[in-house]
Parts: sequence; structure tokens; C-alpha cells
Amino acid sequence: MAWRAFPSRSRVRYGFDNLMAHGTPVLIGWLALVCLAIVVPASVVLVWADRDTPPTSSGRMAAVWESVGRTLKIGGEVGPPLYVVMSVLLGLVALLFVSALVSLITAGLNERLMALRLGRSVVLEERHTVLLGWSDQVFPVLTELVAANANQRGAAVAVLADKDKVEMDVEIAGRVGDTGRTRVICRSGPTTDPAILTRVNPGLAKAVLVLPSGGQGGDAHVVKTLLALDAAGPPSGDRVVVAAVRNPRHHLAATLAAGRDGHVLSIDDIVARLLVQTSRQPGLSLVYRELLDFAGDEFYVVPAAALTGRTFGEALGAFATSSVVGLVRADGSTVLNPPSATRVEEGDRLVVITEDDDTATPADTVPPVDEEAIVTALPRTPAPERMLLLGWNRRAPLIIEQLDQYVRAGSRLDVVALGDAATAHEVRATTTDPDHLLVSFHSGDITEQRTLAGLDVPSYDSVMLIGDESPPSEGGTETDDRTLVTLLHLRAVEESARRELAVITELTDDRNRLLAPVRQGADFIVSGRLISLLMTQIAENRHLADVFQELFTAEGSEIHLKPAIDYVPTDREVTFATVVESARRRHECAIGYRLRAEASIAPAHGVRVNPDKRTKVRFGAGDCVIVVAEG
Repeated sequence: MAWRAFPSRSRVRYGFDNLMAHGTPVLIGWLALVCLAIVVPASVVLVWADRDTPPTSSGRMAAVWESVGRTLKIGGEVGPPLYVVMSVLLGLVALLFVSALVSLITAGLNERLMALRLGRSVVLEERHTVLLGWSDQVFPVLTELVAANANQRGAAVAVLADKDKVEMDVEIAGRVGDTGRTRVICRSGPTTDPAILTRVNPGLAKAVLVLPSGGQGGDAHVVKTLLALDAAGPPSGDRVVVAAVRNPRHHLAATLAAGRDGHVLSIDDIVARLLVQTSRQPGLSLVYRELLDFAGDEFYVVPAAALTGRTFGEALGAFATSSVVGLVRADGSTVLNPPSATRVEEGDRLVVITEDDDTATPADTVPPVDEEAIVTALPRTPAPERMLLLGWNRRAPLIIEQLDQYVRAGSRLDVVALGDAATAHEVRATTTDPDHLLVSFHSGDITEQRTLAGLDVPSYDSVMLIGDESPPSEGGTETDDRTLVTLLHLRAVEESARRELAVITELTDDRNRLLAPVRQGADFIVSGRLISLLMTQIAENRHLADVFQELFTAEGSEIHLKPAIDYVPTDREVTFATVVESARRRHECAIGYRLRAEASIAPAHGVRVNPDKRTKVRFGAGDCVIVVAEG
């Protein structure tokens, strides 16, 4: 009774499932019976309906047998019993052979398709770029590589990650879009296994990028991947390896694992330094954004044969559409902003900012310089600063250390963060000399309006907003969410005070920058995108590693935005060549300017990097010249 309680369809399905469970021999027997039950009656109908059907019953039965034999591919021969049996046997053997052959071909194709879907085949590309690991940084890296390879044929990027190949293909198509001439090839597997690494053929690659991973063990995974890359075998050419670690404590281990040809970026150090630099020079983040992506002008290393024997000062004015900022010596050493009297020797190359590597050619005539427009800057005495740091994360102690190196004695930094986070790092952060930089902590939730209302935010010279580290159960998205809420409150403070605040904001996801409730041209440091751009630039030109090393360390030259009035008058038009010459006399390399009147106009926001030296510009109050100079 219980069996009949179920619908007929369910009973049929249940009976079929039981039949399938009996194994292959039973299935073959039932299949044969079903075929005979259909073929034999159909053959009888065909024979009896045929106009030329034999008149006798034995003849008709023979015709039915022949029809069944042709349909089932077993011959259907007539004659003596032995002859019929042997013909049927040969037919069954042929049928078995063909069926087995079809099954083998089908199984082979399925196995190959499954291997392709799983991303386990070997990449046979040469001089390609390899990305190891998977994170949100994959997408900006791929976007920049596509832009860099736009004028090259046969460019390829191979991605290896412990992730399903189809999922990687779908995400790349959605986030990167059309890759133009660059083919993106995804392979699946752990990046820490040397045998698996051979799937992307790293030995023949021109560059290998080891992307930083999230989580507590991200840096350890980067180090293991670098060791696996070394164990996979030496490269056959001049391959460059670029990696990034988050914690500065792991930088040395990663550098040792990367080997002599490797370059390892310390994410926290670079982000902390750039946050400090930008907090004291509004607009600096826009300059780096222009220089680091492959849209517009960026750094290149070009031959200097045409300028051999001339001085570096002469080289500064020799290019009309390129800005010279340094030298790469014949021995491979890089010097940014060397003294003007430095001679360009045979084998040296120039570090320039230009649109492409083939646009850096000396001008036929030196761009004109207006000697009367060159002014001497009046000395300025730096004043103590009052700064506000909103939020706390692992980079906060590094930020305080960097500030201590920059600010004037008597400066003050107020830190506002959740009590637990601030207290945990208070001892380390206040190890600075209080007579030089006094650090004070205030417990409070920066996402609450009343916390900011009690700070008198407009009274500070600069404000740094960094992401509060989320609890272990949360992700980076929640960090940016809190930052966006705080920015809403800061905008309300701006509107109430009727003045712009000098705010530099740290985000983890570049997509959230578009949601930020701030004025056009505000300063943002998106850590993931910044490191992605740096890694891509070095992967395309290994000599830029030394350039960025100097720009992002305390020693040597850096990029500065300085008042235009210190270089040329503000009441007349001058060529940019005149600005370059004025900067040269101050031992600086001028690479552009920023116009305050255009600060709210996208996409440049008043920033002009590498303008034509023959063009004229009239500076006004608040305008800046962008220079490479020692701090």
C-alpha cells in the first residue's frame, strides 16, 4: 500500500534507479531486450507493407531477419545455420570494436576538455608575463599590462592561482574587459609547488609577479612562492621577479628568497611614507597616480648616446617633450637628480618622464628660456605643525615614525581611534622625542559625528584618515565602509566651517574611491592599486626598481610640490623651459605643475606632468611646481 501511495512518475523513476544499480551486465541485457522489442515489430511492419514482399511465409521471415540484421548492424545474412551464426558473430565483433573506439575517443576528448577546464595544461609561451597568486590586485595589474602591451603583437600574461580556471576567466572578463592584443591564460594550482609552477613556464618568462595575499599568512605564502620559483629552475633569459609583502619584518626574508634579480616591495613602508608625504603636500597623490599608470606619461629608461660628454644640466633642457630626472650608469647604478655638472658618459642611460619610450628624443633646438623671469626664492623657516590622525591600523606606528623625520621641532600629532587599538600601540608610538613630535591619544569612534565635533578639525594643518583594522571575523570591505562614513562627517565639518580641509584618505578598494563623499581632486592612497602599479612598472622595466626605491625612502630625492612663486613671477607668461632652468639652479628637476584654479576639474585636477617645454603658462597664487629634489 505504501508503494501505491506514490505517484506513477516517482515509481517509474525509482524502478529505473534500482535497475541502474544492478550494474553493467544487467543494463546491457535490458538494452538488448528494448532494442529487439522495437526493431523486430517495426521490421515485420516494413516487410508486410512492402509491395515486393515475398509471397511465402518463409520468405517473409527471411526478409524480416535481413531488416533486423541491417538495423542492428549484425549482418542479417541468410543461408545455412552455421553461416548465419558466423555472420552474426562477425557483426557483433565489428559492432563491439566500433563502440569501443567511439567510447575511447569520447573519453579522451572529455579528459582533455576537463584538463583544460581545470587549467592543468602547460603554457608554451615565451617572453610572457607570469602572475602568481590571486587577489583583487590581479585586476589592476592586468589592466596596466594590457595598456603597456597595446602596441605589441603576441603579448601574453599567464596567471597561476589555487582557484578554478573558469571562475578566474569569468572574473577577469568582468573586471578587466577587453584585453586587446594581450592574451590572458589562466592555470589552476598551488603556487608553492615547483612542479605546478611549470604549468605557466616561468623559466621562459620576461617577468614574474608574486602578488601579495590577504590574511595572517599572506607574507609567508609570498616567501614560499619565491622559494618554489627558485626550486623550479633557473630562467633561460633576463627574467625579472617582482613581489610584495605587507609587514616590513618579512621584507628581508622575501628579498633573500627572491634572489639577486628579484625586487620585493614593502607595502606598509611605502603606503605609510606616501601618506605622510601627501598629508604635507596636497595633490601629491594625483602626481603619483599620473606617473605610475600606463595612461599618459610615466618613467622610462632611454639611451643617452646623443648626449654623451654633455652635463646633466644640459640634458635637462635638451628634450622638448620629455622630462629628465636621473641617470642609469653603465655599471647599472641609478642616480636621481644628480648635480648639474655631472657628465653623461658612454654607456649611460637617462631616466625620463615621457609618453612612450620612443618619444624621448632630443629637440633640434633648445627650448627658449626667459632669463629675466627666473627668480630667487626667499628663505622660509618651517613652522611647527598640528596634525590629526583618524583611525588606527598596523601602519600607524610607521606613519608616526615617518612624521617624526619630516616635521619641525614642536609639532604635535593627535591620534583618535578606538580605545583598545590606541592603547595597544601607545607605548611604541610615543617613543618619539616629545620635544620634537608630541603624540597624544584620544579614545573615540571616528564614525560618530560627536567624536569629530569635539576635535575642532579645521584648526589642524592636515588630517590623515586611515582604515581601522577590522576584527578577524570581518574583511577589508568593512574597513572602507567605516572610512566612507567618517568622510561623510568630515564633509559636514567642511560645510560648517566653509573651508576646505587638507585630508588624505587611505582606502583598500579602488572602487570605493568613486563613492567617497569628497570634493573633486581630493587625495587618496589606495594601497592595493598603488602596489599593483609599482609592481607592473618594475616588471616592464627593471631599472625603475631603483628609481622607486629612492623615491619611497627617507634618503635621496623625492617628488615635491613647491610654490610656483619661488621659481618664476606670477604676473607674466613663461615657457615651461624657463621653469626647468629655474629649478636646475636650485639643484632640482622640474617635471610639471599644478594649477589651483583647475583643482576641481577632472580628470587631471590641475596637474600637468611633463608639459611641452615650449608651451607657456601663467601661474597664480597657490599654484605649485612639481620637482624631483632632495628633502
